[in-house]
Amino acid sequence: MTWLNRFVNWKKGRPTIDIHKYRPPSVTVDVVLFTIMDGDLKVLLIQRRKEPFAGFWSLPGGFVPLSVSLESAALQKLKEKTNVKDLYLEQLYTFDDPHRDPRGHVISVAYYALVASERFDLKPSESVSDVSWHSIYALPELAFDHQRILDYALQRLRNKLGYTTVGSQLLPEKFTLPELCQIYEIILERPIDKRNFRKKIAFLDILDETGETTQKFSKKPAKLYRFKHSDIVELPQNSKQAIQPKIPRSLQGQA
Repeated sequence: MTWLNRFVNWKKGRPTIDIHKYRPPSVTVDVVLFTIMDGDLKVLLIQRRKEPFAGFWSLPGGFVPLSVSLESAALQKLKEKTNVKDLYLEQLYTFDDPHRDPRGHVISVAYYALVASERFDLKPSESVSDVSWHSIYALPELAFDHQRILDYALQRLRNKLGYTTVGSQLLPEKFTLPELCQIYEIILERPIDKRNFRKKIAFLDILDETGETTQKFSKKPAKLYRFKHSDIVELPQNSKQAIQPKIPRSLQGQA
């Protein structure tokens, strides 16, 4: 039966479910923004001014107004509270523990993105005390279940690093192979065999040589590369992962 048939039946007075009998939970959006800064993987956090969790750090976000889509609400709340705008967000996961918010049953739909930190001029709104970048590996105590959201986001990022070019979002347009390798090492939090890494990147054929060199990192000129595609693309299906992340059992199957 199509929606039109159902509507016609409803108009005829036939029984239908009365949605007003069910008290809806509230819905919020939370945004995870990753960046590489000072050789570290960092996430953008805001310091809450109001209860609950006044004084605690949390992810930027807020309640979804009526007649506003989830993604639009995420972008709107992000701009309001941090002055960060003009981003492409990817939906991460829905966190629906009925007890995650002391105010009542509140469902959070989380989004995430990878950004270059120098693109933004951070400004806290009146509703927050501060906004700043924090190391994902040395986080303060967080409000609500935001530690769980960040654990999930980090694992998703590590997984995608193995089968897509997601690392491209954290690099300048032109970069060296050591810079690309460092992105992997920072995110995976472990050293990588440089020779095997170069071989694997060459096999995947995802980079173009620019014909330029730089001596920014050493006296010996290093070649500059760029990604063949500016957007995130999946690696060839017949190739093994460039870097195989070690996935904790507690997170396997979640991302």
